[in-house]
Amino acid sequence: MVFFRSVTALSKLRSRLGQQSSLRDSVRWIQTQSSTDLELRSQLAELIPEQQERLKKLKADYGKVQLGNITVDMVIGGMRGMTGLLWETSLLDPDEGIRFRGLSIPECQKVLPAAKPGGEPLPEGLLWLLLTGKVPSKEQVDALSKELRTRAVVPDYVYKAIDALPITAHPMTQFTTGVMALQVESEFQKAYEKGIHKSKYWEPTFEDSLSLIARVPVVAAYIYRRIFKDGKVKQIDDSLDYGANFSHMLGFDDPKVYELMRLYVTIHSDHEGGNVSAHTGHLVASALSDPYLSFAAALNGLAGPLHGLANQEVLLWIKSVVDEVGENATTQQLKDYVWQTLKSGKVKPLTFT
Repeated sequence: MVFFRSVTALSKLRSRLGQQSSLRDSVRWIQTQSSTDLELRSQLAELIPEQQERLKKLKADYGKVQLGNITVDMVIGGMRGMTGLLWETSLLDPDEGIRFRGLSIPECQKVLPAAKPGGEPLPEGLLWLLLTGKVPSKEQVDALSKELRTRAVVPDYVYKAIDALPITAHPMTQFTTGVMALQVESEFQKAYEKGIHKSKYWEPTFEDSLSLIARVPVVAAYIYRRIFKDGKVKQIDDSLDYGANFSHMLGFDDPKVYELMRLYVTIHSDHEGGNVSAHTGHLVASALSDPYLSFAAALNGLAGPLHGLANQEVLLWIKSVVDEVGENATTQQLKDYVWQTLKSGKVKPLTFT
């Protein structure tokens, strides 16, 4: 099973990191939360007005500054190479990998709260870091974890909407259907229909986003169990955190897999703004579509074979390599098979998205 092979890889990663003594002194300075306030919403209520003013000043002072030249290739290539978004939460570097608010993955492992001493960072901690730019305390992370558990209630009609699809429907089709079914409870849509000042858009957006984040693992786990297990909903365990609960609902209750899932969800929580799914979500939200609609659109972008579906496609391609040339293929055989794939007009799947 992929999960358990990944556990071994995780252990090796941590072993290598432990050998890097210089890591202890390499963490960049970043503000650590000193506030005793445990609510993420109240933290944002302080920060967002400041950011709104900051953006106004940025536009006033630099609104006419050119960021580069646009070529025909860029236009035909789907905006490739264009600077088109302001994205502060993460930066993907081709050499050193991704950074979240300036912190690398090993640095996040060092400074973010964990479920146990020396353990993997809790995804709730990275969510706090992404939204506030500050490293939270363990108490703040625990409070956020508890709030997410209370929000993780999925109405029966969501399961019925998914069940209306054939069990053979692709998991991403089922996933998008589940998210769209959740949309009928959108707080943003209700607030907009009643009338709300645009400076307050963030409040119902926050409510929708946090509820969506809480419910997504429940929906995803149900789809997995519908296709591969008994098709029954496995309830959340109130004693577990976000990542561990996802593993639990999938049916994996090994503590090592809990740790794997905490790290897996943490490092996949943000992926810069220029990829298909993140850009799509940003674009759809710009029309004042609520977070459910925007996230569903992003999922549909993610489902494409040149984006998230590449993870599936590469496994199928590797299987075809094994079927064609065997498990002990030579370098030349692999090169020949790659060229055979390309010359057939197919895209060689990538192992990253």
